Amino acid sequence: MINRWWKFLSLIICIFFLAVACNETKLPNNNAIANSQNQPKQIISPSASPNLETDSNEQTAITPADARLVDIQSINKNVLLDIRYATPNNFLKKKLYPEARCVLRYGAAKQLSLVQQDLAKNKLSLKVYDCYRPLSVQKEMWKILPDERYVGNPAKGSRHNRGAAVDLTLIDSNGKELEMPSAFDAFTQASHRDYSGGSVQSRKNRQTLEDAMQKRGFTGLATEWWHFDAPDWDKYAVMDAPFNKIPRK
Repeated sequence: MINRWWKFLSLIICIFFLAVACNETKLPNNNAIANSQNQPKQIISPSASPNLETDSNEQTAITPADARLVDIQSINKNVLLDIRYATPNNFLKKKLYPEARCVLRYGAAKQLSLVQQDLAKNKLSLKVYDCYRPLSVQKEMWKILPDERYVGNPAKGSRHNRGAAVDLTLIDSNGKELEMPSAFDAFTQASHRDYSGGSVQSRKNRQTLEDAMQKRGFTGLATEWWHFDAPDWDKYAVMDAPFNKIPRK
């Protein structure tokens, strides 16, 4: 009889301790409550949300529209032309282009037009010496001057062969060229962008041209003050298309 009561009492005790243990697991810890109340609420910044836009540093692809070749004067008629390779007035002393045209990729032409508009505010304008250059002409130049400081190696193709480079200078409101440290295609130390000789005014004019071009994304060549590469030039393919196959508009 005693054993039966002892077993019953033991069962009651077990049930009691089990109920207490379960109750403790459901009740929050007082310290935990206090700590949570002292913690600042987390604020989700809009910038922390998933990025739904293209990263500003990510390069964008060239569109077919920007890649097509166009005549600069179909974009901006105020850009004056003096295409030297369409005349014998160049370092090869012979005519290399059948016609005097400045052809560029549309994306580059748009940016060059903006440069022209910027300069017009100060009564200045652009005069262009060279733009797109067929690869076959590049090979002729390389035979005469195989020096990569001044002529791109046709094995790799130049920026001009991509329709994404321009050679140019500044003119005033009367169409007169501004003084520069050297003549176009001089291929001397004076043609280098860091040349510190020549007149103060020539260096100032060189800087004015560089600043105007850089503002619209063009980058200069260290050895030629007149040469500028268009934004994204390296995304365009080398071409050997003849000028008569390129539309004027």
